[in-house]
Amino acid sequence: MNGQGEVVHIGGYTAQSGGRGSGIVAARRDPRTGALTPLGTVAVTPSPSFLARHPTQPVLYAVNELADGQISAWQVGADGALDPLGSRSTGGAEPCHLAVLPGGGHLLAANYGSGSIAVFPLDPQGVPGERSDLVVHEGHGPDPERQDHAHAHMVSPGAGRGPILAVDLGTDSVYRYDLDEATGRLVPRAPRMRTTPGTGPRHLARHPDGRRCYLVGELDASVTAYELTDDGALHQRGRVEASERAGHVQPSEVAVAPDGRFLYVGNRGVGTVAVFALTGELPELVAEVDTGGEWPRHFALIGGHLYVADERADMVRVFRRDADTGVLEVVGEPVPVPSPTCVLP
Repeated sequence: MNGQGEVVHIGGYTAQSGGRGSGIVAARRDPRTGALTPLGTVAVTPSPSFLARHPTQPVLYAVNELADGQISAWQVGADGALDPLGSRSTGGAEPCHLAVLPGGGHLLAANYGSGSIAVFPLDPQGVPGERSDLVVHEGHGPDPERQDHAHAHMVSPGAGRGPILAVDLGTDSVYRYDLDEATGRLVPRAPRMRTTPGTGPRHLARHPDGRRCYLVGELDASVTAYELTDDGALHQRGRVEASERAGHVQPSEVAVAPDGRFLYVGNRGVGTVAVFALTGELPELVAEVDTGGEWPRHFALIGGHLYVADERADMVRVFRRDADTGVLEVVGEPVPVPSPTCVLP
């Protein structure tokens, strides 16, 4: 951050995955208007489809979504410049998500292609060491094309003593783990939480209250509300549709506003972001806005704005968010970015 605004980083697909990007792109954000000014590619790296930051160190991490998956790390410098710190094998195929534990001591990655979760210790400077664990999920779902075997899609660390939640599209499950920090190994909490067969769970968002969470189903176009109990169990509260639009709906990202009043869901196919109020027992749809593209892969809430990465339209779209109503209003023209898949505040 400096007087000219803050720098965000944008991940995407490169030629190795059929994309048009060249690596990680930096852009300067105007906090007042929300406008993004691209600064160019700051790291040439294959298919950095998801990004994360260290909680205390100026370090950025990316998955390299390849058949032989990797995670890569960089030191963040002025104007978002990235200085390589090294790469590590994830021990699996096509990693699509990663997260740093709140204490900054470990990094977890989800291998979509092989249905596994990899763990990496981080040194005090945030540099990843050799992989300390690899947990492989087993099973399948009713969809023969998308659920022939496990497909780990997200890892969500808990605050405090809360469990790590691992979302698996292929097995219609959310697995629960604790991390043994001394060994860097995951300890399963049984039983896993099973969704309705054919849900295809993709991502979940935790509410700031630490109890509620919301899971989007990529295959059945759903948003399911859960309650996380004191013992770390997930209890379903109910389900709503992710979109009211006709046509193919394939939810992608989901996020709760920082004040906990609204939920946002990206819908690929129909090209929308749905806005839900969280005042009742279940999310209530209050608005659904067009993104200007058909494939909103990811979005990020930053300040008073929401930034949507449309993978197929080669753009990032900026919206102003009304804090009182939650409703989104488009700002300016789309920002050209090739094959974007992640926007990182």
